Amino acid sequence: MADIDPAAYSGVHTGTLCEGEWVSLTDTKGHRKSLLLEAGKTFHTTKGGLLHDDIIGRPEGVVVTTVGGLQYLVFRPLLNEFMVSMPREAAVIYPKDAAQILMRADIFPGARVLEAGVGSGALSLALLRAIGPTGRLHSYERRSEFADVARANVEQFVGGPHPSWTLTLGDLADVVADEPIDRAILDMLAPWDCLEAVAAVLEPGGILCCYVATTTQMGRVMDTVRAHGGFIEPVASEVMVRDWHAEGLAIRPGHATTAHTGFLVMTRRMAPGVTAPLRKRRPAPGAYGPDYAGPIPRNVRAEHLAANRTRAEELG
Repeated sequence: MADIDPAAYSGVHTGTLCEGEWVSLTDTKGHRKSLLLEAGKTFHTTKGGLLHDDIIGRPEGVVVTTVGGLQYLVFRPLLNEFMVSMPREAAVIYPKDAAQILMRADIFPGARVLEAGVGSGALSLALLRAIGPTGRLHSYERRSEFADVARANVEQFVGGPHPSWTLTLGDLADVVADEPIDRAILDMLAPWDCLEAVAAVLEPGGILCCYVATTTQMGRVMDTVRAHGGFIEPVASEVMVRDWHAEGLAIRPGHATTAHTGFLVMTRRMAPGVTAPLRKRRPAPGAYGPDYAGPIPRNVRAEHLAANRTRAEELG
């Protein structure tokens, strides 16, 4: 462990700013620019140029000024800042949701994690930091253009290939590695199609998290988990974040509220051959009416299903 370079796993660099590093420049209005430091180059603004050499060799937290008097704060970018500003082909999982995934899926140092639907690599970076040098992240992506962007983003942030990361191109259900995992994160259009593949490799007690965008996806994946029987009752949630403005007596909610981005569906794997006890539940009227084409949960009894569909027809 003594020979491990922490920056290669976390992307966190310390000390003076060096050529080849990315920095974040923030002006007095809060506008942020990303800059790759290269000796001899100039960063051009509407108020004159800023020499890269004025930044290289200095510590974080300095203020630099263009020839026209525009001031910038200089820091290395934080992971949450990079996640929302990095190049993307697919929508990213935002920091507020990534933080919930790390906590509620109990991602720990040394964890063996499966991720399907790598997108642009935002969640991959958060997972890689959490599992540390002794963990493994195996990511799967069907689209090569998404995989290329994700790989470039991860390597940009950590400064090269990540030692704990494997990225496989292909459909998870077809190419999943035959190796045990502790956690599974599915960010895809139809995670229910991959439930059997994940169940085959997820350790007993392991956690499955599905990130979906719509209520119909959320309902379908929850009913599929219930029908499977090898997982506990799933729980769904969403996360909303609201900034606040506080200046003297002017205290009010900020304008930068981040509302709905997606739903998190969480469940845990039962032991091999053990079926989760049924939750006794009478379905809401119309829940599994004639128009419903998804799986029927095992805890919906036949007489309740018939009454449910009759009620749906009566209500029209």
